[in-house]
Amino acid sequence: MQIYKELDIGSAKPTREEMQGIKHYMLDFVEPNERYSVADYKKQAIACINEILAKGKTPIVIGGTGLYINSLIYGIDYLDIGFDEEYRKELEQRAEVEGLEVLYNEAKKIDLSAMEKISINDRKRIIRVLEIYKQTGKTKTEIDIKSRENELPFDYKLFIINMDREVLYERINKRVDIMIEQGLIEEVKNILKKYKKYPTAMQALGYKETKEYLDGKITKDEMIEKIKMESRRYAKRQLTWFRKNKEAFWLDNTEGAKDKIIDEILKLSA
Repeated sequence: MQIYKELDIGSAKPTREEMQGIKHYMLDFVEPNERYSVADYKKQAIACINEILAKGKTPIVIGGTGLYINSLIYGIDYLDIGFDEEYRKELEQRAEVEGLEVLYNEAKKIDLSAMEKISINDRKRIIRVLEIYKQTGKTKTEIDIKSRENELPFDYKLFIINMDREVLYERINKRVDIMIEQGLIEEVKNILKKYKKYPTAMQALGYKETKEYLDGKITKDEMIEKIKMESRRYAKRQLTWFRKNKEAFWLDNTEGAKDKIIDEILKLSA
């Protein structure tokens, strides 16, 4: 979500000071109401990686979304499937009226394998599974399997930074409190005011809950607790996703372990 302009606080976009003069790529360049697919990401990320390699430098790809990471390291060609605006509106309306669980169960009947990795609350990905099937006649899983036939494009090492679950959840809760203090609610207000068409970026974690609060559907306290809860769930899904990767190196981020982590990365990358 850091690709989106104006989504600074809720996406924890690094500040200029935090970048410490080091060039960062693919931040802050997409309008909040634009659609940006995994196919777009892969194409642009490869261009950035090649640019960095041409300078004799080592690209460091940072992220937590497994789907996007996999598109890079496994050379997966996710089809840039367009979407039927009318069908999407129909699904969005049904989610509101009938409940998201109804769509989740429909998607489950179509593509059980894909849905096992998708949360029952993940509106965007549930709808995407249904859209892909309607437009291609194939399941998302079938398309993913076919796309994995490409050769790996890069020599890479995959590092997962992990920590004690309780410490992680405590940090998540604290981060949400800081986001609220920094002005997340105002940030969302400004985006909604500026863009007449419902911004794609408002589906992001932290933003959709804030919009619910601004729409009067939940209280401020409920909003804060919901962001914390959904963030913890997301972190848990990330860990589950990456545990399936047998080639990943797991690094423990205990108190004061930063130098040790850097040393280990350098040693394993040599």
